[in-house]
Amino acid sequence: MLDGLSETALLRIAIGVAAVILFAVIVFTSRKKPGQGKRNTGVRPETGGQRQEPTLREIMQADADTGDQAAAIADSELDLLEKTLAGEPVPDRRPTPAPTAGARPDENFDKVVSLFLAARAGQSLQGPDLVVAAEKAGLVYGHMNIFHRLVDNHPEQGPIFSVANLVKPGAFDMAHIQDLRTPGISFFMALPGPMSALDAWDAMLPTAQRMAELLDGVLLDDERNALGRQRIAHLREDLRNYDRQQQQWDLRTTR
Repeated sequence: MLDGLSETALLRIAIGVAAVILFAVIVFTSRKKPGQGKRNTGVRPETGGQRQEPTLREIMQADADTGDQAAAIADSELDLLEKTLAGEPVPDRRPTPAPTAGARPDENFDKVVSLFLAARAGQSLQGPDLVVAAEKAGLVYGHMNIFHRLVDNHPEQGPIFSVANLVKPGAFDMAHIQDLRTPGISFFMALPGPMSALDAWDAMLPTAQRMAELLDGVLLDDERNALGRQRIAHLREDLRNYDRQQQQWDLRTTR
């Protein structure tokens, strides 16, 4: 049944219930206060001398005037309560969640470039060693429970590249990192990203080389072949051409 209610309706119900509970607490405690008989009797001149129950706002403000800090509520909160109980629309006051480190602001991409860091034959990469190596290489743990290289002072721009576990689902479970054993990890960058493709590559390759040194692993290209100089030169040229195409596209779309 709750599935059929809108978020606004659920918010109204929650605030309404809170208002009823708060009202009951205030009434119960107010009966035990000395001198409470001095409170407004509820007889108002504008009603011709007839008794009329005080409003929620009057009760709250009266308790605040007598020094009851627990009953004092800001006017903005009272406005929200009154609007909710009257069935009027209220703003969504849920806090905006902070972006997770490494989350891309735009999920669209048209190219992925990857490298692999594999353990040597008969060995595996250990979870604790991976964490230490990632930290030394300047990576941060974040979105999707993997590691990322972010733009200095601008993490909101998303990752330059990311590092995932080769074992599905690709995440690093920090709660059980001591037990992690994996045959390798993957470095990958999704393009377009926060910087040019060639600059991103020039950030990713040294990081992968540094981690290979720290972990005593072997760097492989996207086809799982040893990453040699010729292959690196070919990848750089491919990314240079990609950047040229992106620049030409940007010029066409801005005309």
